[in-house]
Amino acid sequence: MIDRNNPLIREATSLPSLDKLQLVDYLLESLDMPDAEIEKLWAEESSRRWEGYKTGEIGSVSTAEVFEKYKP
Repeated sequence: MIDRNNPLIREATSLPSLDKLQLVDYLLESLDMPDAEIEKLWAEESSRRWEGYKTGEIGSVSTAEVFEKYKP
């Protein structure tokens, strides 16, 4: 739970609405910072999967099949 007596919280909540929105946007964006190691691992994995698909090691599934699987 956030401490509403925290000076930072008091200052942030006293901002005009537009400034609050910009602050929220900035904070959310800061949480989504790419991790170079994870990006590298995903690049390697996607290359491995693409090669597997091209050589026939990995099959594909139609979008209709995917949507059918997750239909409520």
